[in-house]
Amino acid sequence: MTAVSAIAAAGVVVYACGGPWRRPIAAPVRPDPRSWLADDLTIAYIGHASVLIDFAGTRILTDPAFFARIGIKVAGVTIGPTRVVRAALAPEDLPPITAVLVSHAHMDSLDRPSLRCLTAVPLLVTPRQTRDLVDDLGFARVVELGWGEHVEAGDVSIEAVPVNHWGKRWPWDGWRGYNGYLLTKGEHRVLFASDTAYTEAFGALAHAPRIDVAIFGIGAYDPWIMNHADPEQAWRMFTMTDACYLVPVHWDTFRLGKEPLGEALARLLIAAGPEKARVAIRRTGDTFVVPRGGCDPTPAPAALSRSTRDLLPGATPIASAASGGEAGSHPDSLRVATPIASVASGGVIK
Repeated sequence: MTAVSAIAAAGVVVYACGGPWRRPIAAPVRPDPRSWLADDLTIAYIGHASVLIDFAGTRILTDPAFFARIGIKVAGVTIGPTRVVRAALAPEDLPPITAVLVSHAHMDSLDRPSLRCLTAVPLLVTPRQTRDLVDDLGFARVVELGWGEHVEAGDVSIEAVPVNHWGKRWPWDGWRGYNGYLLTKGEHRVLFASDTAYTEAFGALAHAPRIDVAIFGIGAYDPWIMNHADPEQAWRMFTMTDACYLVPVHWDTFRLGKEPLGEALARLLIAAGPEKARVAIRRTGDTFVVPRGGCDPTPAPAALSRSTRDLLPGATPIASAASGGEAGSHPDSLRVATPIASVASGGVIK
């Protein structure tokens, strides 16, 4: 590495990791799981790849990451990227959880400090050859899944499905697995694929019963397009699944790519075009309740969550339930054209 390259790499790390002068802002909306109806399929976006899914009382949490930084802990200090937006829920705000899913060993998905707060959850699901990273945390049951394998969490079946990504936590452990997950309860299905480059493999899931919600990552594609789909690719993969609604994740929580804040969601809505109402969540903290009575690919605003209705043309504004909201906490205040940087110092963030 030349001196110029070394200086540039150091600049990327400093920019991505931030410092005490840059604190995460409050999530613009705060979910309220206590208000959810017991027989609904409800999904709340906590931030990054953390999603709370309530299958009519069976609650599943994906890739939990609650704290201001992710990365390597040295002498009690976490060295790694700083959040842009705080998690919409803290561990103590969560309802009882049936299972936690970890998609792969990267530090933004397998965040040990966050998992340590959830050891009362009866089931932790991880990819193949990753349980050594979590066995010491104290979970009563840890199940590794390879593609095509499944486990039951209450009355929800959890199946590991292929994604186009990679599983290293450190430069030398490329043998670790990485998963998407297909969740099924009766006639309802949810796909979670937060970290994947473009692949046509998702087309194999387009069969009855129809997927209610597909959760796809849309950020960190510049320059990591070989690892993360861009928004247009995410939309194409969503349409391949024939799912009813799309929940975009993995955007504007951490600075993991060079794309400007706000670009990923804006590009996704353009790609969706006249079907953009199928993009069910658009802010950190949004909650979406799947409409009863079947899939409507062009739902009326009343079928969407309150916070999502706020963003649809002609909708009546509804005050958000942001906790500790502050001026400029809405993502619109983050939509700037300044490039953002990624980081890969030591352990693998992305």
